[in-house]
Amino acid sequence: MHRATTRTKKRVPLWDNARWIAITLVVIGHGILPLIAEDDAAYSVYLFIYSFHVAVFVTVSGYFAKSGPPTARALKQILTDIVFPYLIFETIWSVLKWVLGGAFALDYTTPSWTLWFLIALAVWRVALPYLVLLRFPLLIAIAISIAAGYSLAIDSTLALTRTFGMFPFFVFGWQLRQWRLTDRWLALSTAVAWRWRAGAIALFAATLAIMPAAIDTWRDLKLRRFMLYDESYDAIGYDEPWSGAIRLALLVSAMLLAVAFLILMPRRAHWFTPFGAATMYIYLLHSFALYPFRESGVLAGAQPFWVLPAMFVFCIALSIVLSLKPVRRVFRPLVEPRARWLFRVEPHTATGTIVLPPDERR
Repeated sequence: MHRATTRTKKRVPLWDNARWIAITLVVIGHGILPLIAEDDAAYSVYLFIYSFHVAVFVTVSGYFAKSGPPTARALKQILTDIVFPYLIFETIWSVLKWVLGGAFALDYTTPSWTLWFLIALAVWRVALPYLVLLRFPLLIAIAISIAAGYSLAIDSTLALTRTFGMFPFFVFGWQLRQWRLTDRWLALSTAVAWRWRAGAIALFAATLAIMPAAIDTWRDLKLRRFMLYDESYDAIGYDEPWSGAIRLALLVSAMLLAVAFLILMPRRAHWFTPFGAATMYIYLLHSFALYPFRESGVLAGAQPFWVLPAMFVFCIALSIVLSLKPVRRVFRPLVEPRARWLFRVEPHTATGTIVLPPDERR
């Protein structure tokens, strides 16, 4: 009699801590967006957050990406974890905009607000095994990102601008895992770890100080638009041959800040550590809570000083609520659709098509 054995993956608190704090910064960045036009303090905080938070989120995704030959299970996960949720939530957003008085347009080639990440993640996962066959995959990804910014043919259709632009962060995450830094970092004594953390704190402090000190310069340079990786250099207003150097500088600085961020993450479990398993729920659901702030104009114009910290508190609370098990239980069919009915039942096909073996269809 065959006895089935089940193995559960051991979660490392460091990475769950990083996941939840990074996604909470994403929520905060989206939450304070309506404030940045009139408030230099809000804009400084916004630029500070955007200088590293998306890089961290993508880097962590790349760290856990598989670069071996794609298996049937891996291909299925791309569908159930990325493609199906994208189709579901893009449909929901289209219906919601129509209900609120907009024209009904079901266009899956133009992702709504935050959904660009799902398209990019699917492309990155598929492309990674091919890229790592080559030497210097990180340098190649950086070259692709910089070159894509010069092309007017690459636009936001299927999130191509961000897919190419942020690809280096995904490959950087994969590269960090190849260097096996996690085990070394976890093995360091507390005293040595805090020496590294002191340097990380100094780097973040310098970045935070620079933002308000040169806020008018950042507005003139359109730094925010560069940080979004959503436009060509020409569309931003830079048609000079050296425009790619700005993206290169942002890529390198964001990678350094991403490493500093990971160095500052607690290595042990804390009250928020379990929330690290709910990042996709937070990412896909938080935009619905923030949508009224974005569209109503309630935060437009000059605001009292307390609005900025109040939005911080609200966004952190929102991230906590969306991490709770009852919320995940309710929205699991949308965020993690299994769609068993859609997959083949037969384990093999006459032409050798890759399908799931019987023991992987569960």
